[in-house]
Amino acid sequence: MFRWLLGGKEPQGGAEKTRVLNIGEEQIQNPYTELTALKGHHDIVRFLVQVDDNRFASACDDGSVMVWDVQTGEVLFEFNGHTQKITAVAVFPASETYHMKAELILTASSDRTVIAWDCESGQQWQKASDFHSTVKTLLGVQSLDVWLSGGTELRVWNRNFNLLGETGFFSDGVIFKIGTTAAGLDKWDISQIKCLSGHQDIIRTVINVNELTFVSGCDAGELIVWDALDWSVKGSEKNFPYIYAQQDSPPENRFLPTQDEVSIQHLSSDGECIYVAVGRGIYVYNLHTKRVIAFQNNAHDSSIQHMANIPSRQLVSCSEDGSVRIWELRSKPQLQAESVPAGFFTMWGFGKSSKQSNQTVKKMNENGIVASLELIGDLIGHSSSVQMFLYFQDHGLVTCSADQLIILWKEGKRESRLRSLLLFQKLEQNGDLQPRYSLH
Repeated sequence: MFRWLLGGKEPQGGAEKTRVLNIGEEQIQNPYTELTALKGHHDIVRFLVQVDDNRFASACDDGSVMVWDVQTGEVLFEFNGHTQKITAVAVFPASETYHMKAELILTASSDRTVIAWDCESGQQWQKASDFHSTVKTLLGVQSLDVWLSGGTELRVWNRNFNLLGETGFFSDGVIFKIGTTAAGLDKWDISQIKCLSGHQDIIRTVINVNELTFVSGCDAGELIVWDALDWSVKGSEKNFPYIYAQQDSPPENRFLPTQDEVSIQHLSSDGECIYVAVGRGIYVYNLHTKRVIAFQNNAHDSSIQHMANIPSRQLVSCSEDGSVRIWELRSKPQLQAESVPAGFFTMWGFGKSSKQSNQTVKKMNENGIVASLELIGDLIGHSSSVQMFLYFQDHGLVTCSADQLIILWKEGKRESRLRSLLLFQKLEQNGDLQPRYSLH
């Protein structure tokens, strides 16, 4: 259906075609049957951030930032204050302390500036420009009413862009503690309390699972589960493609994966499992059993750019190949081997089925693969690498791409009901629903 509307999907960047899953034209489990393409940017749209339940912002390599209405696709504001590409975006929630009823959008750029934009007035709120290097990370801490910027240094700022504290050096895999000094709120202490030294390479991604657990992944393909209280290692896994993607292949046919195939690109969690994007594959690591319970080693034709969990045990992933795919984690039926009596059946060789079933159950128990990732939707609309996406509970998905487009993916049945309701309300207001004839 999507291919008929928008054309076929081909791997981007000359990627070799793999045995990637193909769901076909009829996607009966895919609710996103309506799409709207939004045009406004003139370069790679690299970032999306949710402002509230009805608005989101997009940031582009041309330095522009736009705020959109997710229901109508209307541009509410366009911010132009940076001279180079955007490197980080974050939302700083409203504050009663500063009598700020509007959210702020923080944007960092390669021009070594950070700008705060007022989401109600559309005006620039504050600007900082004395950074030693490009800011690559922005984080708003609502409970402390401060925000953090990270580049080669880590800095803490208040809402009025007053610098509260900073470190001389900021590197990956370091845990810092921030807090006010005895002198008051004007100066904050930033102290290093832990270095996550368990990885063998650069840490690429870190996510919080809950208040007690967080997870990190590195370029060498290592996944480490950490205790958030004492920062001890609670579990780990590595070499995902080599161990799981080739476990059924004979030893002579197994290959050593390349760096791109090993590196952990992104992490996501539903609280029970960790979803690990490794190259073009997805692996599901169960926190309780500390094992991989499901995988799709060829989930996309190219490397996965972004991944996130949505309700109903579903997962959405997007890739350099221009695709956006929806997955569902399902438990596999447990095979139980029944004993076959000796005699007539064994004489004819039927007894082998019992032995094979026993081997199947044993193999399943040994490798821990007790679930499967089923492809239930393939959203074909972008012609180039999909950078990331947002999920709105009441409005569907929003995706951005190197093709300069933003696409709103809507649930067809829901949109149809909304249009019918709107039509009914208009007819009722115009009096067209009143009976024109009466029987006496």
